Amino acid sequence: MATTTSSIDPDEVARFSALAAEWWDPKGKFGVLHKFNPVRLAYIREKLCAHFGLDEKLAHPLKGLRILDIGCGGGLLCEPMARLGATVVGVDASEKNISTAAVHAQEQGLTIDYRATTAESLLADGETFDVVLNMEVVEHVADVDSFVADCAAMVKPGGVMFIATINRTAKAFFMAIIGAERLLRWLPVGTHQYDKLVKPEELANALEPTGMAIIDRAGVAFNPLEDRWKRVPNDLDVNYMVLAARPNE
Repeated sequence: MATTTSSIDPDEVARFSALAAEWWDPKGKFGVLHKFNPVRLAYIREKLCAHFGLDEKLAHPLKGLRILDIGCGGGLLCEPMARLGATVVGVDASEKNISTAAVHAQEQGLTIDYRATTAESLLADGETFDVVLNMEVVEHVADVDSFVADCAAMVKPGGVMFIATINRTAKAFFMAIIGAERLLRWLPVGTHQYDKLVKPEELANALEPTGMAIIDRAGVAFNPLEDRWKRVPNDLDVNYMVLAARPNE
């Protein structure tokens, strides 16, 4: 059952708010997310079409689906979801992020419902969705279990939630924190804190009381020779994505 505990970590909100103007700069502070986006989008599109029986070859295969992107930042996932035909609600605790996202969507001629609010508030308002995108967020919240529970409670019967995060392993510490932040400077130092990284079994435990279950897992790794991120199904040691489903009632 969902809780009323606040999942917002004020320090995390302030950190990303300070970078809000850089969301759509592929060479800026969020450049790594721009490179990361293709593998995320391919996974989401593939799994949604398979789960809902949609034709992936259509120009707008996600038409008819209502999608929540929680912790949407500047809208890097919201915009392609809207282009694929989905009705998209983008939510972030940072008003600066939402402002950046809304302006960019308007410039692109896209209709996206952006809101500066929280998962708790959406749940209290009775909002429900076919799909919840919970991507690179759980490692930044104050309480993972309550946040996952609130997000899961908004998934309709038969719906799904995607969760992408970083595993709490020694390998992840050296690659995602030491390597990506301090050596390569892909992200500002302090973007990730090791003790807030989340293991796959911890996500499974958080989901268990919600009635949702993980039905697919995939690792993601950077290939320096190809200069791109690739899906690595059997390696969840660093970046990984899971797909959880709620049974039809």
